[in-house]
Amino acid sequence: MYDTKWQKSSFSSQGNECVELAAAQPHLLLRESDAPHTVIATTPARLRALLAALKTAAPSP
Repeated sequence: MYDTKWQKSSFSSQGNECVELAAAQPHLLLRESDAPHTVIATTPARLRALLAALKTAAPSP
């Protein structure tokens, strides 16, 4: 496992229902706070692309 400092969004509540992010060069790591042993590694460019797609996606009916 990675020895990193995890941070959650300032938009998250104090509960354990949020996505956390950590830097582990050259990757960014993501995990769900209530499932901390499951970690996704990505690159900054791919995370930017994902966030851009999520922001512009049409809502589902």
